[in-house]
Amino acid sequence: MGDARCLDPEEIRRGQTQSGQAYHEFVREPAMSVGLYVLRASAADLQSPHTEDEVYVVQRGRARIRLGEADRPVVPGSVIYVPAGLEHRFHDIVEDLEALVLFAPAEGTQSRGSGARP
Repeated sequence: MGDARCLDPEEIRRGQTQSGQAYHEFVREPAMSVGLYVLRASAADLQSPHTEDEVYVVQRGRARIRLGEADRPVVPGSVIYVPAGLEHRFHDIVEDLEALVLFAPAEGTQSRGSGARP
């Protein structure tokens, strides 16, 4: 079991910026992982389905998300559940998008090498 933490959102954003990647994981335990996913306006979301269930909690920005055949708008406060294996991606990103991503169990633990990171 990991140690309890209270994380500063500005430190998380700095870590994501310094990583140079769209996705920055900042909590990892066997049962779950949490990261920050940032896509700039008009960016392409290149992720592929994951082998773990995931939840996005949109913090900033506006876009749409394709969930299988469904297509939905996302705004700050949107909570999106994506079951393992479902094709999904953000698109029509009109404002820089920032979302917390929670994987259960931890991202990548169900199958090695499958699914691009969010």
